[in-house]
Amino acid sequence: MRVMNNHPAIAPEDLEKYSAAISLSDMEIFVFPELLYSLVLANIMSPRIWEWKNHDWFRKLDTMKPYKKIQRLKQFIIDHYEFNLDLDTWGLTTKESEIARFAPFMDEKTIGQSNALFGYEGDKHYFSLDIRKHFGLDKYTSNIIPFWKTETLEAMDAFKYKDDYRIGAGECVSLSTLYAAALFIICDIPLEDIFLIATPLHSQNFINVNDGVLTNNRRLVTKNMWFNGTDLTARAQRALRNEQVTIVANNTGYIHAVYPEATIAPESFELFRQKLDAFTTTDITFEMIANFLRDRSEFQKCFQIQYVRHGKEQYLPIERAYGYEHGSPYKVSDNATRDKLLDQIDEYDFYTDPIEGRIQLNKLSDYLKNNPISHFDEESMRGLAKKIDCTGDMDRKMSVIEGLVDFIHLDPELPDIKSKQFNGPGPIEIKPGMPRGEIIQYLETLRTSHRIADLAFYASRDLAATHWSPFLKAALERNPVVIEATKQLSDDELIQTMQNMPNESIYNGTRVAQPDEVWNFQRGDGLECAIALANAWKSRHPETGIELSASPNEAILKFGEKELRFESSKGLNKTLSL
Repeated sequence: MRVMNNHPAIAPEDLEKYSAAISLSDMEIFVFPELLYSLVLANIMSPRIWEWKNHDWFRKLDTMKPYKKIQRLKQFIIDHYEFNLDLDTWGLTTKESEIARFAPFMDEKTIGQSNALFGYEGDKHYFSLDIRKHFGLDKYTSNIIPFWKTETLEAMDAFKYKDDYRIGAGECVSLSTLYAAALFIICDIPLEDIFLIATPLHSQNFINVNDGVLTNNRRLVTKNMWFNGTDLTARAQRALRNEQVTIVANNTGYIHAVYPEATIAPESFELFRQKLDAFTTTDITFEMIANFLRDRSEFQKCFQIQYVRHGKEQYLPIERAYGYEHGSPYKVSDNATRDKLLDQIDEYDFYTDPIEGRIQLNKLSDYLKNNPISHFDEESMRGLAKKIDCTGDMDRKMSVIEGLVDFIHLDPELPDIKSKQFNGPGPIEIKPGMPRGEIIQYLETLRTSHRIADLAFYASRDLAATHWSPFLKAALERNPVVIEATKQLSDDELIQTMQNMPNESIYNGTRVAQPDEVWNFQRGDGLECAIALANAWKSRHPETGIELSASPNEAILKFGEKELRFESSKGLNKTLSL
């Protein structure tokens, strides 16, 4: 059993942050950006991902190139985890209580502009989607809002115990931090090449491999996929196209859109900025225009496509060609399969003469072969505009050009480095190939000098290596599910229910589950069940003093004249009053 070695007490002004490392709500991560990478490190310290290395699916992984490794990992994650956006999973709180918690760190206006639970709607794109309804937030019309918590790897795995779930699950931050840890452990991707990107409504990663790879919940997006114009890609682009990036983090630190101080290495952030810019920018080619028209169907009416059938030229409104793409392996944008697609279309859909007012995509293709175009080159863009003579309408023509430029180049709204003071404790230098035990020992040596490393032990819930006060503060203040679920039980029924819970922790060793994890997954070590019972009891009887005693094999809960004993295998020693 590891024990704390003269670890300094937590300063009162830091207690909120350290308890937030336990509950890990999206709002807490926004206010305390260190927590995002602390969860990555907690997952790296967990034995769970290390066990994946022995799975048959990853056999011979060492013989594969980096991107092939990442593809194998992606399929493993798809097979073992669902995307979960059930806002009721972790219970409800109030806007007033959350704003009061965060008042010393961030003002209400900033919170309201940056978080969906406090009124954030995104830009005009999200207004058109009715984003609050999309995320199920519309039913919370008063001051009641849900906790939107991020799950540890163990909690993600434990979803298989919940009704209506067959495998693990997690929300977007959970999946992004899982991906980051697994990319390092399973795929040997250096931590400095894994960048976590958080926006008010989403979290994803950019991996500096080949031309770049984005993780998007369970899936991956390559540069080629970014420009394919499909609905799936449009959804993957939504956050970077329509939201302010609030946090970028890697092993050197973080930068936050709100706070003036950044801890990420400036050269690391600049590398990320350049790589992301290259990832979201491409040249204008026939393929790109065809992909653009697939994405922006309102412009298809400006185009036609020529096809030679039986030696005669025929012309097809291009929207008809895109209509036939559905359910077909052939694409308008693919030179190798375009003729096969057109051959499937009934000849009655074609015109024998060019369609007036529509540009021929084939002619535009020939023009582009001899006139490469970049969106940075105004002269070449004007030349392209002359070729797009849709109905002679200049406004329509310029709309097409502007839409095309927007399609082939995205400039994400990153935190402004000009306003930042860079001052960090230095990188966390763990390397691919280091064994788990060596990584944990290294992180322990950093704890007094590196806040993110210290918080990682709290995010991992290891009560042998942390002070208990943040864990218990989170347990008694931010675990409403067990309280609500048991409110109809009598006191005796509540006690009996918690004592009869299957004695099985979702965490290994001296790591301990929070009360709502015990209830949601209907299992817990005796110590975990005792803390869950104490949480529910304090809600019913706030005036009652409760004493908790933990020994290596037992947890004892005393309140009033009651003394309850729970069998425990956590191996912890502690006595305290709640």
